Amino acid sequence: MSARPEVADIFRRHGEAYRQAHDGHLGRVERRVMGAIELCRTAELGGHVEGCRSCGAIRVAYNSCRNRHCPKCQGQACREWLAARQGELLPVPYFHVVFTLPVQIAAITFQNKAAVYTILFKAAAETLRTIAADSKHLGAEIGLVGVLHSWGQNLHYHPHIHCIVPGGGLSPDGTRWISCRPGFFLPVRVLSRLFRRLFLEELRTAYEAGKLSFFGNLADLAAPAVFKRRVGEVRRLDWVVYAKPPFGGPEQVLAYLGRYTHRVAIANSRLVSTANGEVAFRWRDYRHGGKAKLMTLDVHEFIRRFLLHTLPDGFHRIRHYGFLANSHRAAKLDLCRRLLANPQQDNIEPHVESTPAPLALAHRCPCCGGSMVTLAIWRCGQAPQGPLWDDTS
Repeated sequence: MSARPEVADIFRRHGEAYRQAHDGHLGRVERRVMGAIELCRTAELGGHVEGCRSCGAIRVAYNSCRNRHCPKCQGQACREWLAARQGELLPVPYFHVVFTLPVQIAAITFQNKAAVYTILFKAAAETLRTIAADSKHLGAEIGLVGVLHSWGQNLHYHPHIHCIVPGGGLSPDGTRWISCRPGFFLPVRVLSRLFRRLFLEELRTAYEAGKLSFFGNLADLAAPAVFKRRVGEVRRLDWVVYAKPPFGGPEQVLAYLGRYTHRVAIANSRLVSTANGEVAFRWRDYRHGGKAKLMTLDVHEFIRRFLLHTLPDGFHRIRHYGFLANSHRAAKLDLCRRLLANPQQDNIEPHVESTPAPLALAHRCPCCGGSMVTLAIWRCGQAPQGPLWDDTS
């Protein structure tokens, strides 16, 4: 095992034993995620041989698994996504609003991921758009990007939505840009109450339509009276919605988005050691001021917690709403920029087009930093043919 442990190392060494021990409880998605991460950047997936134009160095590069749960495969996907978003940022403050489900609902969510994640997205987006459209608060059509996360720092199941929202929106008639108050977006207590109501209404509708299923310790929720009682209990709770201070500018938003959009349950950089059947990793205890701590888990418990956060096939964990919705984003953003550039609005800085920073070379030589070119390709399961290549994957 490498000196710096990775999730792939853990799966390769302990994955088969975990599959055998949990054979009757491991789903198809979880098995596929484990297999993809185990094979990531190995000869089993094929690869290519690269050579440097400048110094002549040669190396073997194995292919990535491209699974969205793999810690090693999200970097490039994130860079490509951010490059596409760079031209969509507006010269206004941006806010970060988080919608969290109570633990009683999280248990239902885990057994009905696709259905309840969809409800969570819909309720969070509708809450923000409804309150923002109210003339008592902002009176504008807003746009937002929602990102689903299902984990906390200790890898327990903790479903929540991160929303990145421009600080303002379009007037109802589309003729003005309406800015929010400096440093303040929307009242979180009002957001929390509406979010709770909208979510529970959608959850009840899904239940009545037979779209929810329950098993194990939740099997009794299949009885309408029990489900109704559970909904009544969580309706009396305060649901957590919080807003962070606004960002300094669009560049900070882009950097911030990069930390959220393609994050997986745990990054390899947080792993400290894997020895004696245990995994140690760093985490922050936000209940005690974000204090940095070290957690050690049995390796099978670590794998179990990691797999809690697999997504249903085809489910989109990044979604756009309001004037950022895919169907009309380009046209609406163009309108926003024109309204923001109106010199009659003294409190708005005119939009200045900036030249995007050049993207880093996809393949750099480890010796001189020059550009690497592909010399040979081999398919899955084959060994690289040719001269004595230096394998540096």
